[in-house]
Amino acid sequence: MKLVRKDIEKDNAGQVTLVPEEPEDMWHTYNLVQVGDSLRASTIRKVQTESSTGSVGSNRVRTTLTLCVEAIDFDSQACQLRVKGTNIQENEYVKMGAYHTIELEPNRQFTLAKKQWDSVVLERIEQACDPAWSADVAAVVMQEGLAHICLVTPSMTLTRAKVEVNIPRKRKGNCSQHDRALERFYEQVVQAIQRHIHFDVVKCVLVASPGFVREQFCDYMFQQAVKTDNKLLLENRSKFLQVHASSGHKYSLKEALCDPTIASRLSDTKAAGEVKALDDFYKMLQHEPDRAFYGLKQVEKANEAMAIDTLLISDELFRHQDVATRSRYVRLVDSVKENAGTVRIFSSLHVSGEQLSQLTGVAAILRFPVPELSDQEDDSSSEED
Repeated sequence: MKLVRKDIEKDNAGQVTLVPEEPEDMWHTYNLVQVGDSLRASTIRKVQTESSTGSVGSNRVRTTLTLCVEAIDFDSQACQLRVKGTNIQENEYVKMGAYHTIELEPNRQFTLAKKQWDSVVLERIEQACDPAWSADVAAVVMQEGLAHICLVTPSMTLTRAKVEVNIPRKRKGNCSQHDRALERFYEQVVQAIQRHIHFDVVKCVLVASPGFVREQFCDYMFQQAVKTDNKLLLENRSKFLQVHASSGHKYSLKEALCDPTIASRLSDTKAAGEVKALDDFYKMLQHEPDRAFYGLKQVEKANEAMAIDTLLISDELFRHQDVATRSRYVRLVDSVKENAGTVRIFSSLHVSGEQLSQLTGVAAILRFPVPELSDQEDDSSSEED
């Protein structure tokens, strides 16, 4: 997604102009557009024309309309988004108040205006427009003395850093210069990894090289991490995956990504974090039920006690037609973040999101047990019986 312009006032009213570039961007747009918003975009309209002789014909013209949104339809298979509404701006082909349906098209910009932009919607725009957020695969392509640190998105590979160090050749009976230069090279690559790879977003890091360079580098990196107690690298050790590449140049990454065993490992990486969070919730529900709540009222009460460590919430809830209900979910998300909790917004198109929807769409893993809330739940259920 490309952000062309953003005009949002202090009272959170305003408009943004975006260009959807990928099929997934239509899904993001579906989660941005709400009933009551105004949408301005290019569209095709069938208009009737009358000639001087009185004969009536019709032809299709491209025009730009501004609609007050009344209905939104998303086709998840074709990734197509249709928005129906009434025309609210003068147009030579369409009367004011006339109905029209705009089908948003890839690589054609649209402008979305809202009376109130909430934090969840603004964060989704930021994530959709920032390649670093969509890049849940990173890669280090290397050979002795040359390394590229890249982020891999569905549509492109971004080079975030290039490390070059001159490595002297090994001399008979004296390898110290070679070894020192190689160690300096490895250290610079480690620093670049920590600087440019967001481990909270990236789910897999490919380390690709010819020969044994990747094995030697990974051994060095994790030995140093143990010595310096580098928790960032140690906690994410399982994300590193060693693969073969013919050189340390960026184009060699394609060989690694085309490997069928790597492709299967990388598939669905984006949802892996959500799947794990849901799995953790089910385990907690089984072993420590006082630390696993679901349902809006219970989760809100846990939040009042500042007990929420991880909030699990479906993006479906932010598409609720009732503004007050939608605002309630937004307030919950903002409050959990303010209390240093983690918020995971699940896609309702993914299997983990479907499972969460069966648990009312909102659940929480707590920092500490809150037995009194569980007791209240039991009491209310016995009263209902």
